[in-house]
Amino acid sequence: MLCLCGHWAVPTPLTDVVVVGAGMAGLACAADLTQAGVPCTVIEASDGVGGRVRTDLVDGFQLDRGFQILLTAYPQVQARLDLDALDLRPFAAGAVVRTARGMARVEDPLRRPTTIPATLAAPIGSLADKVRVAALVARIRMSSVTRLLSRPEVTTRERLTAAGFSDRMIETFWRPLFAGIQLDPDLEVSSYRFDLILRMLATGPTAVPAQGMGAIAVQMAANLPPGTLALDSRVERLVGTTVHRDDGHKITARAVVVATEGPEAHRLLGASVPDPGSRAVACCWFSAPTTPVAGRALVLDGTGNGPARNLAVLSEVAPTYAPQGRSLVAAAVPGPDAKDPRVTTRVVDQLSRWFGSTTTEWSHLRTDVIPHGQPLQVPPLDLRQSVDLGEGVFVAGDHRDTASLQGALVSGGRAARAVVAHLAG
Repeated sequence: MLCLCGHWAVPTPLTDVVVVGAGMAGLACAADLTQAGVPCTVIEASDGVGGRVRTDLVDGFQLDRGFQILLTAYPQVQARLDLDALDLRPFAAGAVVRTARGMARVEDPLRRPTTIPATLAAPIGSLADKVRVAALVARIRMSSVTRLLSRPEVTTRERLTAAGFSDRMIETFWRPLFAGIQLDPDLEVSSYRFDLILRMLATGPTAVPAQGMGAIAVQMAANLPPGTLALDSRVERLVGTTVHRDDGHKITARAVVVATEGPEAHRLLGASVPDPGSRAVACCWFSAPTTPVAGRALVLDGTGNGPARNLAVLSEVAPTYAPQGRSLVAAAVPGPDAKDPRVTTRVVDQLSRWFGSTTTEWSHLRTDVIPHGQPLQVPPLDLRQSVDLGEGVFVAGDHRDTASLQGALVSGGRAARAVVAHLAG
């Protein structure tokens, strides 16, 4: 079988290490094992690498599997990826907020001081709220990760309330922003994760690769030795360190790393890895003849009058996402609404209220419904769950660290180090 990076992969009956899953955690683990001189085989159930970080070509459009943004300030992103080769296309610093009075632009005053008057006039909260935003961002930007994690842990909503924000500011700005990032419309995720993500937003740009988010995984896979990847190979069960595939073949290894999303890890490993719970997300993709919102800013729904909390015109951010003369619109639906069978119809109704009759000229490209977009991660949050389950079995994934690309890559590296120590012992 041929992987995306052109490597033929034929698993051998006996190998040093089997990594189950070619998502971001599995690719990071395989990269670090390879660098340490430990041969490994990566088994992936689907036809490509990346797990939830993949991009498909549909009618000339690049559609990521769910709306995704790369936070370039993540330390693991800086350390592991060739960002120049990804040809990143940045979002604007700030957002456009949909309010009852129309669209309002909110910019980062520390990065764009000239936009302060417009931001102060935006109908999303009081003047005091906006001062608190600037103060919170500045404080988190200057704080170390260790210091942020030394604070008492509460929910995201409790964190924002304690910082003095009004209900209006929370509902019109913070809730739609972090509903999209944390798939958390109720703001119940741990304040630790909120602080860490806000720090990343404050210290570096957000972007997408010119060839889609899937280019990240393809780049990582391309650096693995030929023969490492085995696609279209679903694992049925594990018996110790013997991997049984659903095609009847089995591979015996000195160590096995299960680097899948949480529910699948629970299926394979049972009680030793409890199901972390799931946050669902959907994304409705549309082709439009013209852009409904000019510029590279993320659009937040501050009204709460529809299932879509975030909207982005990806072709404004990265023209490579759409054929010439067309615009690509992504509407993201986090939370329980994502699994509503009528989600596409409801999003269409919502956007028709926003943009009027122009939406009759739009074409629906597809709707991605992702039941497990992220693990739950409500308080108390264990940021460093063990990756060593004993007897040569290891686990990696964002459910072991933070529910993020950073967390997936960190966990893959931690699992690789644990495997190397196990084999050396």
